[in-house]
Amino acid sequence: MAKTTSARTKIVDALLLGSAIWLAGYVASIVLYGFVSKAILGWILFFIFTPLTVYIAYLRFRKRKETIAYYSAVALAWAVLAIIFDYVFIVKALNAQGYYKADVFVYYLVTFLVPLVVGSKYGRG
Repeated sequence: MAKTTSARTKIVDALLLGSAIWLAGYVASIVLYGFVSKAILGWILFFIFTPLTVYIAYLRFRKRKETIAYYSAVALAWAVLAIIFDYVFIVKALNAQGYYKADVFVYYLVTFLVPLVVGSKYGRG
């Protein structure tokens, strides 16, 4: 009989972890905002947080036995959370017109790919 993933684990993987990673980047962007040019802030955060996100995903998924569909769902959740939170807490709340530039779209793509690729490679048993 195949082991099923608990609802708690699914919530932690998809919602809590995705939200926590987004929040860490958001707080870092607020801290760095006054010290770094807005033109490169997104790229700096990208290069700092991408390896960190990969490492967190690796730690979370390395000993798991989940399906590709599971990691795809987690990836979709992380990307959707990032898009929604960015829109609500950056674009709308801070009136950040012109927020959506290349760095943001690359960030969304990587946010989707990290749990999918890391989970597929290391979380398959």
